[in-house]
Amino acid sequence: MSDAINTIEVSTLGVLTRAWQYGSADGEPLVLVHGFRGDHHGLQGLAIAAAELAPELRIIVPDLPGFGETPAIPNREHSLDLFGEWLIEFTAQVAPQQSGFAILGHSFGSLVVANALSQGLSPSRTMLINPISAPALKGPQALMTQFAIGYYRCADLLPEAPSRALLGNPIIVRVMSEVMAKTSDAELRSWIHNQHHQYFSVFADSRSLLQAFRASVSHTVMQYADSFTTPTLLIAGDRDDITPLTAQLELSRRLADASLKIIPGVGHLVHYEAVDYAAAEMVAFLRQETVPSMSGQHA
Repeated sequence: MSDAINTIEVSTLGVLTRAWQYGSADGEPLVLVHGFRGDHHGLQGLAIAAAELAPELRIIVPDLPGFGETPAIPNREHSLDLFGEWLIEFTAQVAPQQSGFAILGHSFGSLVVANALSQGLSPSRTMLINPISAPALKGPQALMTQFAIGYYRCADLLPEAPSRALLGNPIIVRVMSEVMAKTSDAELRSWIHNQHHQYFSVFADSRSLLQAFRASVSHTVMQYADSFTTPTLLIAGDRDDITPLTAQLELSRRLADASLKIIPGVGHLVHYEAVDYAAAEMVAFLRQETVPSMSGQHA
């Protein structure tokens, strides 16, 4: 069930980007950018929680090109530069003539936001959850990443139908979900697995998905550190299998004006496993307030 106030379609790079809006219809814009192979559902809980805490916000969650209900961009390679270009055009249309807007990217979305900043995106404040701060092959689960690269390479060799079947294989999706989920709460784990089962394989075609995968493992936010010129909030789990904590600490040092919030016992799924705390940190950051520390949290 969605608590979105409405859905919108925005013409971007020749396709209609579908987006969901939460909170106030005429509030301060905050754009949330989801991760690889997800769609707006992944950040829906975060949007709802933030909107409840900050009714002055208009939170906009689009489906990235080629994912969910947004088509792939025709005749373009789905490189990180393309996603950055798309985000600039999208934000220009959903937040026109505003004194400012804020932006948040989760995982692959952190790369999209970072690239867009390098192309001239100018938010008033930037937030990254589980940012990709180090090369994937050097992360805590480098072996799993190598397996994933081989998996996607195999899919790349197949025609569309068998390639799509392989990419959407429910057993592989479940293994991925089991590895990434860190919570010991059986009910929450089951819900996370169901979310991945429902939405992890809703992509336009295998070609654009494979291009997006290459983009996801070929870049890091660190490459774009000099493009972060406004206050930035970083939120990371201390058990993230994609980016080690040392890399998140290094990123926070490299950015001009950054604060890092580390959530204990959580991995790459902060947006599922610590949604209320993350939403509170987001709202406090936008309001320039302070959130009480979680037990065991580092800063």
